[in-house]
Amino acid sequence: MMSEGPSRRASRLGAAALLGTIALLPDPAASQSGADVARAWREANEAEIIDDFRELLTYPNRARDIEDVTSAATYIRDLLRAAGAESELLSIDGVAPAVYGRLMVPGATRTLGIYVHYDGQPVDPSNWTHPPFEPTLYSASMEAGGTPIPFPAPGDAVDPEWRIYARSAGDDKGPIAAVLPVLHAFREAGIAPTSNLVFLFDGEEEAGSRNLGRYMEMRAEALDEVDIWLFFDGPAHQSGRPQLTFGVRGAMGMEVTVYGATRNLHSGHYGNWTPDTGNILAHLLASMKDREGRVLVEGWYDTTDPIGPEERAALENMPDIEADLKRELGLAWTEGEPETLPERLLVPALNVRGITSGNTGALARNIIPNTAVAALGIRLVKGNDAAHVRRLIVDHIEGQGFHVVSEDPDMETRLRYPRIAKVTGGGGSPASRTEMANPFVQEIIAATSDAADRAFGTGSLVLAPGMGGTLPLYLFTDVAGKPAVNVPIANHDNNQHAPDENLRIANLWYAIDLYAALLTMPRGVS
Repeated sequence: MMSEGPSRRASRLGAAALLGTIALLPDPAASQSGADVARAWREANEAEIIDDFRELLTYPNRARDIEDVTSAATYIRDLLRAAGAESELLSIDGVAPAVYGRLMVPGATRTLGIYVHYDGQPVDPSNWTHPPFEPTLYSASMEAGGTPIPFPAPGDAVDPEWRIYARSAGDDKGPIAAVLPVLHAFREAGIAPTSNLVFLFDGEEEAGSRNLGRYMEMRAEALDEVDIWLFFDGPAHQSGRPQLTFGVRGAMGMEVTVYGATRNLHSGHYGNWTPDTGNILAHLLASMKDREGRVLVEGWYDTTDPIGPEERAALENMPDIEADLKRELGLAWTEGEPETLPERLLVPALNVRGITSGNTGALARNIIPNTAVAALGIRLVKGNDAAHVRRLIVDHIEGQGFHVVSEDPDMETRLRYPRIAKVTGGGGSPASRTEMANPFVQEIIAATSDAADRAFGTGSLVLAPGMGGTLPLYLFTDVAGKPAVNVPIANHDNNQHAPDENLRIANLWYAIDLYAALLTMPRGVS
């Protein structure tokens, strides 16, 4: 790990104000816009910004490794302090800490909440080209033939097509590496944000944000002042264009186990006689979904909230990527055709995540397995209740002639019921969606559109009513009652959650432009 800490780094970058304060100009647009100032500062400090990002990426950040993740959180807390924000760790015994911060602006009439998660997915270093917490700079993406290159020295030219490879480069330390230079640039230029800022950096997002609600309660009074939350997470649109998304799907998992004999049986001696668990499970799963991908569970689509006219218009204006995406993924057809991917993300999904029943390949044996198990992945949309959806699935299984249990059946149960299914799991994370017509949302759209036009060309911003992934938005929208918008900046091919995760430098530069525009939106100061 590199030795230079936040205090020395802040000094090198010229930050000099007291913690929690910022030098003020009442109207940044009266001289230079905040976006202009941030871009000029970035252009003068590109190598240093990349070096800061490299150091941030060296901190291991798996939520289950409390000592490591606490070190990462402490480092990020100190970075926020060095950038001029009040910041502290919120802690619960045995749990990854949250990083909380505030930067208050005299006269501001709007408060922006900024959510980022600093934890990352687990890693198997044997699957990586380079160690996942030893950031490596490439001349281009590996797929495009890029090769490792040295990190630049101060004053060196930086190619925006370079990529940094490391765990959490794209998901989700990139936004941290982009918002800090904006704060430093503003302080050097004497520019104030036009909104109060509240920061909440989650250390458990990749583990389900199990304790985020408890952390939010610790600072409930301050969080109640937030007008709109910005989630700095996720990739750009598959077309490569920048996007905003206004909702996420919820997630829940279930397992279904069906039973045959009390032990595995020789397929020669007992085949055609003992129940074939693999076949039983296959028929049950096939009853849940037709060949075109429509879920056949009764009531499956009944509780889906309809979208509004703004969301419908956004769907109609989204880029047509269906043919290109099918070609890229080797697909001759997709579920729900002719509905598009964005349309399909707005309805609940039922997928088979895995099936086990005996073995295959060289490990296959001449037996009839005594059980077969399917893991179901369910994605919820706005309007769905996890308990209700689970009940629908259980009712469907019972309707197929199964006696449903929650534990392995005893002998009495086995002899009484010809078909038995054990169902476990449920719960999970609810879906969330914020209406695009919300006035605060409209301000975010306008500011992001300007930044996207500046970086990618006029009309480049994609507005997506929802995205397929899951984030803890519901804690902010449904529990706290605040609107929330997801503001992605990572390149769409960043290998999120996978080996060789990366961030394209051009996307880091776009993030700095975008965050500067959002932090200096009009009408935030009286």
